[in-house]
Amino acid sequence: MESLKIAYFAWESLYTKKVGGLAPAATYMAEHLAQHYEVHYFTRGDGDFIKNGVHFHCVSPADADILSHCRQMSEDATRRFLEYDDPPFDLLHFHDWHFYQTLRTFHDRICVLTFHSTEYGRNGGSFGEWFEFKEISAIEKASADIARAIITVSKVTKVELMWLYDVPEHKICIIPNGIDPDLYRIEVHARDVKKRYGIHHLAPLVLFVGRLSWQKGPDILMDAVPHVLARREDVQFILAGTGEMLEMLRERARNLPVQCIGYVSDREHLELLNAADLICIPSRNEPFGLVLTEAWSAEKGVVASDVGGLSMNIENLIDGIKVPPVAEPLAWGISYSLNNPEFLRSMGIAGRRKVEEQFNWEGIAEKMHHAYIRVLRPPLC
Repeated sequence: MESLKIAYFAWESLYTKKVGGLAPAATYMAEHLAQHYEVHYFTRGDGDFIKNGVHFHCVSPADADILSHCRQMSEDATRRFLEYDDPPFDLLHFHDWHFYQTLRTFHDRICVLTFHSTEYGRNGGSFGEWFEFKEISAIEKASADIARAIITVSKVTKVELMWLYDVPEHKICIIPNGIDPDLYRIEVHARDVKKRYGIHHLAPLVLFVGRLSWQKGPDILMDAVPHVLARREDVQFILAGTGEMLEMLRERARNLPVQCIGYVSDREHLELLNAADLICIPSRNEPFGLVLTEAWSAEKGVVASDVGGLSMNIENLIDGIKVPPVAEPLAWGISYSLNNPEFLRSMGIAGRRKVEEQFNWEGIAEKMHHAYIRVLRPPLC
């Protein structure tokens, strides 16, 4: 790889503010690119530091509504960027819409934009009258117009961008998220982990990990619970994560074998992932689905919605079960998997093989390198 100086803009990272799946996706990509490039990562947090070869530069915007917060974050990041722009950066890479003002300021530079999801996808288009929804959607379209090239994590998101924002197909490159599977496969005593949550060691545990929001579908899983219990009474469920649905789900979980445990640390996440018998991903919209590759890394069977990146990456009845994002078929998939332990185990083994072969970071970083070269050195007409 030729040496380049790259500026990364992402409003979260693994080492500062962490919100969701964007943090590991952007951070690990930056770290692998830093093996060949000079990478500066502008994000929210405190102080500056270097970790795994990446130069992190943090800003601390005031707490406010999301639009005002991101506007100030962009203004602060623009000033920080200029401190390090000598010699000038070869390329600016933005992740999602949050640094729009910075992108607009440097519209004449070579800018790449990764869409990890869209506002429409996060809300299903059902909140179209909300001011923030309409404003963020407008920012996403303007950002797509400015960027020289756009990265998406799946073909589904590519098509979504084309019809939502009239982005020309030639401008979009598909590069999936990568993963280091060894980071997610740890030795645990499932008996002890289950005991911590008051679960008998012989009771099968179904785990949901993610943001408790409409997009991720935890309410669909909650609807499926009675259907699962009608087939097998001993199944236990844990929903790990925070979001606007948390209190509603906790209320619905009363008198059910469901625990909505809220925020979990990275260590707790890994322990639950490796102690669970089955991972459930009931998303309504999922551009990629990092939880899927995390589950496969831990050699866990998966029952997931037949949508987006989940649909594209899962080979049905081989490394997962795909069902419509509806309670009854989701319950069938969970029950069938738990009642066929050898099949459940085979799904996890096949999934682990897939992440090692198709989603390793070395190959994903190589694809990003080629995307950078295409935008930096476009072919002559």
